[in-house]
Amino acid sequence: MVQLRPQRCRIGLNDAIEAGLVKTPRVVVRADALPDAATLRPKLYHLYRDESVSTDLNRRGAEPHEALPQLVQQAYTLLGADWRETARQWAEAGHTSPPVMLTVCNRTETAARIEHYFNKGHAQWAELQAPNRTLRVDSRVLEKAELGETATADKDYEARLQAIVAAARIPDSQKERLAALKKEELLRALVDTVGKRGQGGQDLQKVVSVAMLSEGWDAKNVTHIMGLRAFTSQLLCEQVIGRGLRRVAYDMDAEGRLFLPEYVNVFGVPLSIALAPGDGGPPPPPPKNSTQIESLIDRNEFEIRWPNILRIDALVQPQLVVDWSKVKAFRIDPAEVVIRAEIAPALGGASDWSQISVIDLEKLPEEFRLQRLVFKAAQRAFEQLAGQFTGRREYLLFQLVRLVEQFLGSKHIDIPSLFHQDPLRKRILFALHIDPIVQHLVSLVHQQNTLKLEPVFDADRPIGSTRDMRDWYTTRICEKTQRSQISHIVVDSSWEKYTADMLEGHDDVAAWVKNDHLGFQILYLWGGSKRKYVPDFLIRFKSGKTLVLEIKGEDSDQDRAKRVALAQWVEAVNSHGGFGHWASDLVLAEPSRVRDVINGHSGQPLPGGQS
Repeated sequence: MVQLRPQRCRIGLNDAIEAGLVKTPRVVVRADALPDAATLRPKLYHLYRDESVSTDLNRRGAEPHEALPQLVQQAYTLLGADWRETARQWAEAGHTSPPVMLTVCNRTETAARIEHYFNKGHAQWAELQAPNRTLRVDSRVLEKAELGETATADKDYEARLQAIVAAARIPDSQKERLAALKKEELLRALVDTVGKRGQGGQDLQKVVSVAMLSEGWDAKNVTHIMGLRAFTSQLLCEQVIGRGLRRVAYDMDAEGRLFLPEYVNVFGVPLSIALAPGDGGPPPPPPKNSTQIESLIDRNEFEIRWPNILRIDALVQPQLVVDWSKVKAFRIDPAEVVIRAEIAPALGGASDWSQISVIDLEKLPEEFRLQRLVFKAAQRAFEQLAGQFTGRREYLLFQLVRLVEQFLGSKHIDIPSLFHQDPLRKRILFALHIDPIVQHLVSLVHQQNTLKLEPVFDADRPIGSTRDMRDWYTTRICEKTQRSQISHIVVDSSWEKYTADMLEGHDDVAAWVKNDHLGFQILYLWGGSKRKYVPDFLIRFKSGKTLVLEIKGEDSDQDRAKRVALAQWVEAVNSHGGFGHWASDLVLAEPSRVRDVINGHSGQPLPGGQS
């Protein structure tokens, strides 16, 4: 007698969704803000595609306290609003574990910033500001656990894991067992028990990870997913979405034929990417010739040196005063802000518009009270100014509350839309722009209340120099130099070539260099985050003055923030002394003004007696 072995039945993802065997993913199909220019889809559909998001989240060495991009904060506010409603429904239904919001990041720095955003009270929703219910999966620790190795001690991270265990609503015997585990084993135990009753991960409501686990993950209570990384294939999208597809229950409908529908709401993970096939086509072209860019020892006479400054501390007077008549308007463009998003089930790359669900912040007016926004902005400003204030810290917070109230109630916030003059909509716009509003206000306080600027130098490398540039190679257009210690200038535009030629032949220029791979940079704040500004040229005149020159075809608010930081840098360096005299200047939109600017700083008289 032949015994037949039962065969496993494999079923595709789309078939499993259609059959109701797994949750149905819902993606953003429409929003009340400008869509992505290339795809015409809402920006929340593929967040990482937005240049402001990908550029910001790709910065190496970003600190955890640095603000997330505004679009990402908007996404979390909307997705968080929907998570809150789901959590309320689950609590009423008697669920032991809460729903889980899963974030898949591009970098460990991004994961740390997201953890800080929620745990330090920067997120809009108080329910999500729960450090003991937030698990950041450190992939380095997890890899060590899988290899059976001991990871380098990270006391803060280990303490956060232990705090999760201590706060869990599980038997003391379970807590004792988990507390005795090594950090790597404890992280694995929490990851593997997300949403499981009576175990360490029972009460987790947010999981933030970079590389998701290679093996299956059987957490059933993932209801919301945020994708903050590049998605270059449909398979990758499905792998991430798959982390939230396991059903919570298998209850049947009234007819007993189908399972009741369950959903996972997804922001930032595009489920319909069309990629060109990778095979076929002509072979790749041969590599281009490259040029070695080097610092030449025999040109030490053209060396340019600068102070390496980590930050500039502004000592602020005890009595803060802002002359509002001198304040430039702060602009909020409602077309760039998502207040209302519509999500619909996605299947096979198409969305079912007949089953649209709406997330609308206007339905939550109590969460956007003006006094709450005022205090939140004042608290954020306090965090930035507390170390620079010369008076009592308690008095600083009182003054900042007053200034924020005056600013939000003034005519100095420009919202170019009659529809958004409604008080509630204005408050929502304020809430979604807390970081830029605080940055604008702190800038005003600095401009009108600074007693002294004090540069803080890099202790390991206080002085930078063109001598120290390491050799590098490029296939871009290059030209040899004569009055620069750097062998070549890499020419990125006709305007740069025009400027370089002028500097080579100018009688009063002792040395010049294009600021490329030198390490000369100015730190500035934008959108609540610390950024690096790399000006175009450094020019040393025979008089001893050093000019930082920027040439631009167009200007923007972010460019102006860079120049404010550069002006502070120059003022602080000159006040400190010991580095010669420094200056900065800008040539905007008119290449013909380059010579006038250089002449003006070199001491040559300008036509008509101009200075």
